[in-house]
Amino acid sequence: MGTTPRTPASVFAWNGVPPAGQLIPLGLQHVVAAVVGVITPAIIVSSTCGLSDADTTLMIQVSLILTALATLLQLFPLFRRLGSGLPVIMGISFAYVPTLTSIGGAFGLGTILGAEIAGGCVAVLFGIFLKQIRRFFPPLVTGTVIFTIGLSLYPTAVKYMAGGAGQPDFGSWKNWLVAFITLAVVFVLNNFTKGVLKLGAILWGMAVGYVVALLMGMVSFDSVAAAGYFQAPVPLYFPIEFNVAACVSMAIMYIVNSVQTIGDLSSTTMGGMDRMPTDQELSGGIIGQGVMSVIGALFGGLPAAYSQNVGIVTVNKVINRAVFTLAALVLLVAGFIPKLSALLTTIPYAVIGGATISVFATITMTGIRMITQQTFTMRNSTVVGLAVALGVGVTTVGPACLAGFPAWVTTVFGSSSVVLSTLTAILLNQLLPKDPPERR
Repeated sequence: MGTTPRTPASVFAWNGVPPAGQLIPLGLQHVVAAVVGVITPAIIVSSTCGLSDADTTLMIQVSLILTALATLLQLFPLFRRLGSGLPVIMGISFAYVPTLTSIGGAFGLGTILGAEIAGGCVAVLFGIFLKQIRRFFPPLVTGTVIFTIGLSLYPTAVKYMAGGAGQPDFGSWKNWLVAFITLAVVFVLNNFTKGVLKLGAILWGMAVGYVVALLMGMVSFDSVAAAGYFQAPVPLYFPIEFNVAACVSMAIMYIVNSVQTIGDLSSTTMGGMDRMPTDQELSGGIIGQGVMSVIGALFGGLPAAYSQNVGIVTVNKVINRAVFTLAALVLLVAGFIPKLSALLTTIPYAVIGGATISVFATITMTGIRMITQQTFTMRNSTVVGLAVALGVGVTTVGPACLAGFPAWVTTVFGSSSVVLSTLTAILLNQLLPKDPPERR
């Protein structure tokens, strides 16, 4: 009696292994989409804290390793409590950068890591008691958070398209040309092709953009030549210090970003699985995020709450766990091989920006979809409109509009539109009278 050949799994199914022709490009797509966003916070914080080149390289490696391990924990939850069991790339986040640079500039890297441990513990508690407090985050509020996340990422994409803020060639025509070529390839493949070309549109777009940038002399391999072949991070290499003010500031940020994680995970399930996440998935995701932040701090890593790859899931609907596992393993290997880490960092900012601006647009539209699925009454319009207006308005004007407040107010409320929008949406949703159909 012969054996029945195993049919390869669909990329749109959670379990199983898809064909290599789909698995590899779709997994690598997540790697190239995440890598610059994952390592850039480490570069920024290292510069703020005045670290040496060797220590900066070490922080970049830890960022890649932490992203890989945090992702694997989300894909394969432990004890049914640590991890969400959802198709996400979870790693270092831009959302904390303003707070991290503020703390780092005043106290140094050690205080950042100490505050990160305190914040991670707060995130764990938030996740444990999520079921009791989830009523504060109905689809209207969560949709507003996702909408604001998308809006807040647009400046990042545009800065990337222009070449990366602070770079000598920022705003040059070369950067914009490469960015628009990359965007054009992604646009055409997304809208006029099928199969692996459509599913891997971002990867192919970045590949074309990278080749164009290489031909235009915009890619340097100096960092690859200078990097070593193997290096493993060690715990407590960087000293850890605790400062009460810094810990409180980071604790607030972790609470707010736990709410953002609810939005990220909701965006993933809404966009890729056509459902809202369960309490257990949200709780496990936030607890896992907090635990990995604490562990990461011991090795010099930064807070884990990365969310930009959510847009890829909402675009291509690929939720197969093997795809995300492959991406995590590539990032893990890169973290232990400095030369490979350095090679990933040679992708020009313009290529990243051209590929990701459509991803960020999809995140924004996912938030709009969640919002518009609710009855769009005056009450709901007020919640969404005022929350977005305050969050985006204050951060657009900048810290100067909060100059009369203590520095911690500016750090917490003036550095991220997501923070202020989230808190405003929660408050208004609780204070405004329910519409007649909602009243009990």
